[in-house]
Amino acid sequence: MLTLINTNRMTPPIAPVGVDYVAGAVRRAGIDVEVLDLGLAEDPHAAMAQHFARHQPQLVGLSLRNVDDCFWPSGASFLPGLCDTVAALRTLTAAPIVLGGVGFSIFARRVVEQTSADFGIRGDGETSLVALLQALRAGRGFGRVEGLIWRDRATIRVNPPAWPARLDVPTERDAVDNAAYFRRGGQIGVETKRGCCRQCVYCADPLAKGPAARVREPAEVADEVEALLGQGIDVLHLCDCEFNIPPDHARAVCDEFIRRRLRQRVRWYTYMAVTPFDGDLARRMAAAGCVGINFTGDAAAQAMLTCYGQPHRPEDLAHAVRLCKEHGMAVMVDLLLGGPGETPQTLSETIHFVRRLAPDCAGAALGIRVYPNTAMERLVAAEGPWHSNLNLRHHYEGPVDLLKPTFYIAAALGEHAARLVRKLIDGDPRFFEPADETPGIGTDRQGDHNYNENRELVEAIASGARGAYWDILRKLRT
Repeated sequence: MLTLINTNRMTPPIAPVGVDYVAGAVRRAGIDVEVLDLGLAEDPHAAMAQHFARHQPQLVGLSLRNVDDCFWPSGASFLPGLCDTVAALRTLTAAPIVLGGVGFSIFARRVVEQTSADFGIRGDGETSLVALLQALRAGRGFGRVEGLIWRDRATIRVNPPAWPARLDVPTERDAVDNAAYFRRGGQIGVETKRGCCRQCVYCADPLAKGPAARVREPAEVADEVEALLGQGIDVLHLCDCEFNIPPDHARAVCDEFIRRRLRQRVRWYTYMAVTPFDGDLARRMAAAGCVGINFTGDAAAQAMLTCYGQPHRPEDLAHAVRLCKEHGMAVMVDLLLGGPGETPQTLSETIHFVRRLAPDCAGAALGIRVYPNTAMERLVAAEGPWHSNLNLRHHYEGPVDLLKPTFYIAAALGEHAARLVRKLIDGDPRFFEPADETPGIGTDRQGDHNYNENRELVEAIASGARGAYWDILRKLRT
């Protein structure tokens, strides 16, 4: 038997779609699996004690969705909590522990080392977890399990990542209490693909999910949506890296939704690249039930778009916003401010351009989370010694450690970069402004869009609000 544990306790709570998929795949392979969901537990330690008093599994799997909240002002790391969970499990069960999940996969070997877990799986868990269980039963064959990080006596071995070309994901979505998450979290996620071929310098998605898009059959995605509808869930987030990459697959998914008349029963949101996006895709998305798009805008100064590795131009962003308005879809533009080469001039160029565009809302995120093995890490390394780099910000003591929340904010923006951003926004209510963080004083969270521990969101959802968090927050302002 296998026990799968969701460790994510962010609020509003996010349904663990990965755990749902993996549990379904393990059951399909004929293996008994129990899900222990700490995201819904009032007392996580009591819930673990009660579970393992009744169950003695062969293997315990822990899902780590996020290593930290990816938000500069707070810089909240979730790794200490994971270490505590692993330590608690050691007192409750003798079963080996395997770690997985998107956040884990970015730092896989280091997280295994830090937590002293027995195993980890970098990448897809649906087939690799079944293969690991078979290897445990046989007492051999660990080297053949895709994505496995494992201990060979005193040596930690790292197998190639688990990114199978064929993405085969169960559609039942019945291993997790999605209805409870819908009541408390306001939306449920669905994947139409995994992986991303884009070259954004800061992004860790290719490290976790693979450097190429691995698509699902549109009919399979629609089957999953209908399974969720059967549970009373009618607001979804298609949580691909970018829904429109590749564009032919996005159109095919929309066409299947249209064929099944899902628009009359479901509303959905998604993330999108600014390009490729045209009137035909916008029309199909609206007809398929899409009500909101969050664009990876990043900037509207061409110099910064080039730095970030974005292929779109400012005029492409303007075109995308217009298309959303024409087809009745709410539009959010996510900005990433303060990267290499950012100056007060480029900052002003971006913010004033977006203000003229007048999207429904815009996220003015200040600070880029620096991940290892990305182009961003190489850009920072080229600037000179890490310890003396004035562009790097973090709340922890000691040398720079990218496992801990570490952010880049161009020193050219001055000591009070957040205040400069807010001055340029000039009170425009469509913007989620960056919080003003001063080490040792505290963080003013007023007006930002860090969703973690966001009481405003929690209360709105409890009162009946449903949808993407940015859409709920912007509606509260109008």
